[in-house]
Amino acid sequence: MALAHAADQRCRAGAASQRFQPSLPRAAQSLRETGQLTIVTIGSSTTAGAGASTDEKSYPAVLQDELRRRLPQAEIRVINRGVGGQSAYDMVSRMETDVFDQAPALVIWQTVAADVVNHIGEDKLAKILKKGIRKVQAAGIDLVMMDLPWLTRAGRYPHYDDYRGVLKTVAAEFSVPVFPRYAMMREWAQSRRFTSEELIGMDGTELVEAGYRCLAIRIADGVAAALTGLRLERPAAPRPTN
Repeated sequence: MALAHAADQRCRAGAASQRFQPSLPRAAQSLRETGQLTIVTIGSSTTAGAGASTDEKSYPAVLQDELRRRLPQAEIRVINRGVGGQSAYDMVSRMETDVFDQAPALVIWQTVAADVVNHIGEDKLAKILKKGIRKVQAAGIDLVMMDLPWLTRAGRYPHYDDYRGVLKTVAAEFSVPVFPRYAMMREWAQSRRFTSEELIGMDGTELVEAGYRCLAIRIADGVAAALTGLRLERPAAPRPTN
């Protein structure tokens, strides 16, 4: 366990400059009143776990394990509703059956990747995202959105930053916290704590297992802190050298 914990610390590289401190009042209330917390993760291939060797190594499965470790007295369920290749519109269309029927207190929405590839238009994307956010908020559920990934081959999508901007602008309009995946992955790559192969698969877009694990750890840090008020776990201080 000590070796695994030490390896996980590199996931937190740059955490101080990529703050993820969501306000999750409904999730906190559920945990306080019932001792239970149900989270639904809805998204495309990152959520489904493309590139992971097993379902247990997808980010939602690791997130469940990490939250259970941090909150051992609570009953935590993380339900994976990822479908590879889906657009934001596809996800909004299935929210009632795939999300709301699970009665979650928190939804983590990973989206926009397919919309970038298909270049649906920034105005159209904004309308779809607003519709989805309104649905979740009207249902009385906390929501976290996920920024797009940092890519080694971002040049193939000339409007990539524009679509990222739409997501962040719409989220801010509705006071929805955004998990800073792009900045986090970029720092990991630039710091050389990870090889590019550890973070992104051969197609240049999909995460692989080391990336999924780190994604889950960083989300778990922020969610657990929001629910309990505890400080985030920090890497151990380096030992002095002689």
